Amino acid sequence: MKIFVTGIGTDVGKTVASAIITQALKADYWKPIQAGDLDNSDSHKIKARVANTNLEIHPNAYALNTPASPHLAAAIDNITIDLKKIIEPTTNNHLVIEGAGGVLVPLNETDCVIDLIQPDYKVVVVSRHYLGSINHTLMTLELLKNRNIKVAGIIFSGDQNPSTETIILDKTGIQMIGRIDNEPYFDENVISYYADKFRENLLKI
Repeated sequence: MKIFVTGIGTDVGKTVASAIITQALKADYWKPIQAGDLDNSDSHKIKARVANTNLEIHPNAYALNTPASPHLAAAIDNITIDLKKIIEPTTNNHLVIEGAGGVLVPLNETDCVIDLIQPDYKVVVVSRHYLGSINHTLMTLELLKNRNIKVAGIIFSGDQNPSTETIILDKTGIQMIGRIDNEPYFDENVISYYADKFRENLLKI
């Protein structure tokens, strides 16, 4: 199974969700494009949080120096992101693929994060509760639908908000995989706790 983790925006909890899914499925992890924080990248965070001793983290296709939209970070590095050079790693294991920001984050003049999603990927959307998140979530899901990309499930991030969660689930009919609360920190134990909670729903997608 190949799971593509995307979000409704930046800093909504994609990396924590990716760690949970990686732990739950004992999967490999791959972040095709990393922009900035190369010494403490999302791959580093996955390694620190996932307890699976057999975890394999595949190298970024692009590791950019500037914490910015990938198209800008690439321009500053004097390169252009080429989708043909983003080659999915070969593995016999489950693979968790983490996107960058939201689905319309530009990679170059023509392509966006959504263009990284392949037909055999199961898409999981991470939605974080904040004022305006219903709109951002529904727009993300509608855009994926318009591209004929099926969303396998949604993970909510933040304190429980029944009204927000209910309206999103009712309007879309998408499966809720689980909710990640506002924890004081995320270490191996916390990630494992959520992995155990989410595993059954993840195996159904």
